[in-house]
Amino acid sequence: MGSSFAAGPGIKPQLDKAASRSGRNYPHLVAEALDLDLTDVTYSGATTANILSEPQGDAPAQVDAVGPDTELVTVTVGGNDLDYIGIFLRGSTMNTLARPVGLFSKRLGNRIMARVSYLREQAEYDAVADRLVEIVNRIRASAPRSRILLVDYLTVAGPTTRPRLDVPLNEEQLPSVVMMAEGLAQAFANAAARSGAELVAASAASLDHGVGSAEPWTTGFGFRPGGGVGYHPNEAGMAAVADLVIQQLRTAD
Repeated sequence: MGSSFAAGPGIKPQLDKAASRSGRNYPHLVAEALDLDLTDVTYSGATTANILSEPQGDAPAQVDAVGPDTELVTVTVGGNDLDYIGIFLRGSTMNTLARPVGLFSKRLGNRIMARVSYLREQAEYDAVADRLVEIVNRIRASAPRSRILLVDYLTVAGPTTRPRLDVPLNEEQLPSVVMMAEGLAQAFANAAARSGAELVAASAASLDHGVGSAEPWTTGFGFRPGGGVGYHPNEAGMAAVADLVIQQLRTAD
């Protein structure tokens, strides 16, 4: 279960248009590799509320798919609670619009770029951790024998990422986006420690695979046919997360 970083928007084949769910997302790749029966309820745009209680489109709350026969659950959600990728996309859009405007009026260009705030309070990250713990508890209540893996978010922009055409943020904005990613990763780690769920730290494993790296696991700004939506996992990223999940399952068996 989870949001777009689990669903795989833009990665072919798309099995559910409304959910932007790929047949080559990491849940499908894990199920294929381990010969598991998969129920995939990932849905792009999902928040923790859509996991716990709120329908999304025609889809019920994702936790409703868990039952007493469920043996394994992977969870990637929380970024939309913080508007993490949304802020990244809006900032990139505003900067792209501001660039030609700034040629005529630097002041107006700066005003356009300043319309996006990249800051989040610690309480917001803590709230994500709290809701992840609640998700784990709800899963355990329905499936007491299941293994629960909290799979955090692949790195889009890491500490070494610099402004470029497909990451059109400046030297002041990029560190704030990186701080959001780090805060989200810490929320997952805190939730795993508090709930006893297993943590798959895709964020740490992908630090050298952000946009602009030699082998990126996420896409840059904009849409890339067949390669995923901007600032989201690409096919290589989904395969890498699947490998991390499989490694976790085999190591802890």
